[in-house]
Amino acid sequence: MAKLYKYVGPHYLDKVFSSEGHVTLKCSYPKDFNDPYELFLTMDFNQEPDAVAFYAEVVGKLPQIPTTCFSRSPIVLPMWAHYAQNLEGFVIEFDEDALAQAFPGSGFGDVDYQDAADEDLSELLARAQHIGKYRYIWMLHKAVFSAAYYTKATCWSYEQERRMVVRESEARRFDNMILIDVPANCVNAIVCGPRASEKTADAVSGIAEQLGCSYFDLKIGKSSVVPFLVDSGGDPFVFDGARIVESEQSCGSCGEPVPPESAECAWCQITESHKSEAAANNPYRMLDRAGLLEDYLAGMAEIDRKHRDE
Repeated sequence: MAKLYKYVGPHYLDKVFSSEGHVTLKCSYPKDFNDPYELFLTMDFNQEPDAVAFYAEVVGKLPQIPTTCFSRSPIVLPMWAHYAQNLEGFVIEFDEDALAQAFPGSGFGDVDYQDAADEDLSELLARAQHIGKYRYIWMLHKAVFSAAYYTKATCWSYEQERRMVVRESEARRFDNMILIDVPANCVNAIVCGPRASEKTADAVSGIAEQLGCSYFDLKIGKSSVVPFLVDSGGDPFVFDGARIVESEQSCGSCGEPVPPESAECAWCQITESHKSEAAANNPYRMLDRAGLLEDYLAGMAEIDRKHRDE
């Protein structure tokens, strides 16, 4: 069962959980996606005007169908920064199979990241234009739709995006927004950000309890750039690339995941003896005791500045 992750800022807490027994998600039309160049990937428009005119004739305007976006990972730090208000928000884990059952008219697809339209689309356009067979036009429609809904520039690849396209009848409108109400049984877990306020953390924990799903706190460790998670009982978990699983080995002091052969992380293994030895081997301390450290640092900074100016 694939897991999908929605990053949410703390100010949307009440809106996302406004309906009892449901999670409310916002949908968008392709014309409103956050990448203004996204639809340029449907076709290479640097062609002869007759080809572009034919494309406009047979394809016309792209069908606008409600779409909501997820990530395939709950530990993408840029996503936490951009969509969860700099680690102050939370992430909701959904089960894709449950979503598909709740919205039988929906379709799912991973986003492909590329910086140019697929050359095959141009070849298909040429066939449709010059041969004129019905099936080529049908194939062109299908390919353009897929490119429009499931293609994005490579600068967005960190998002690890997967999209859910739903029928208009499965969504509802409120204040010019397109919303879907997802049943609570589609939610597996909620992950609270490490910079969330106590109020937000308490609210998210309470909502997880009401929904009957797991609750985790995201943790930023000291030994790895990869975040880890801690459940409500304090046990450490990791994301294995597909799902959140319990850590096989963790530091006995701070709980951060460590290699299987380690009982503690390197930071927690530091003793007073290690600190004393490090201080004794620090040459800056000798300069400081002699009253020379400040002048030395100023001199090195000046040398560095001259090298930059050359």
